[in-house]
Amino acid sequence: MGILFLFVSLNLLSDLVSLLLRAGAAVAGNANGWIPPWNGRKMFLFLSCLSVALGAYAVLEASRIGIVRVRIPTDRLPPSIDRVRIAQITDVHLGLINRGGMARAIAERVRAERPDILVSTGDFVDGQIAHIDGLAEIFRDIPAPRGKFAVLGNHEYYAGLRHSLSFTRSAGFTVLRGESVTVDNALRIAGVDDPTARAFGGPGELSEAQLLGSGPPGPFTVLLKHRPAADPDSYGRFDLQLSGHTHHGQMFPFRLLTRLAYPLLAGDHPLPGGATLHVSRGTGTWGPPMRFLAPPEITIIDIERVPAPAR
Repeated sequence: MGILFLFVSLNLLSDLVSLLLRAGAAVAGNANGWIPPWNGRKMFLFLSCLSVALGAYAVLEASRIGIVRVRIPTDRLPPSIDRVRIAQITDVHLGLINRGGMARAIAERVRAERPDILVSTGDFVDGQIAHIDGLAEIFRDIPAPRGKFAVLGNHEYYAGLRHSLSFTRSAGFTVLRGESVTVDNALRIAGVDDPTARAFGGPGELSEAQLLGSGPPGPFTVLLKHRPAADPDSYGRFDLQLSGHTHHGQMFPFRLLTRLAYPLLAGDHPLPGGATLHVSRGTGTWGPPMRFLAPPEITIIDIERVPAPAR
């Protein structure tokens, strides 16, 4: 499926270039227009081979999970704590395709960073949730002395909410569904369900703004939210939002379409009220185990205490 997507994209690009060259030749006075020297069978074979080569690279890119580092200075950590390190994984899509090899690779990278807290911002499991026995233990064994927390994405509902919750909790995560917890009097972590919950009868009594309350001053607040959509009613009520869902398009040029739905596609984005929204490119893959110009990531967020500004 991934190779076919690349093949169709390359054909559209080839046709667009040919059309522009023909139009340019016609404007220049060439009545016959421009005829490409390579067309028909030769172009088909060339684009087919190129698609296979790019597909092989995309499989390799998907297997190379990088580390993205984010530093957030704040004066709202208690004096006894200089830094809280959070590791974010998202869109792992454990299931039929992404299995033990990916789980062990993620666990190894996270363990090497020695996070205080591990969070999963949705789509931890895929729509095909069968045959994932033994994977929960891999994540449960990752040290995270200040806790592991997760929110639900859309695929947890597609896979079956009861099974998804059971697996995520077995992996050692506390699932936050319109809830917040305070960790060691250092920071508050709040989590909301994906909007898909409404179609499945999920919790909807408490709005995001109500959950967050009046906002700072108070504990440094991290909002876990699967989709990178900012709620204006929540501005000023949290300090950092961690999201995923977009995969950064996963395979270019699909990113161009993804950006239409989610303009805050990847990276760090300042929000009104002084907060930061970090959108992860995702740690796993959905559909074909391929990524093209959208490498997977584990995000390491260092929340560091700085002196309060002088008054």
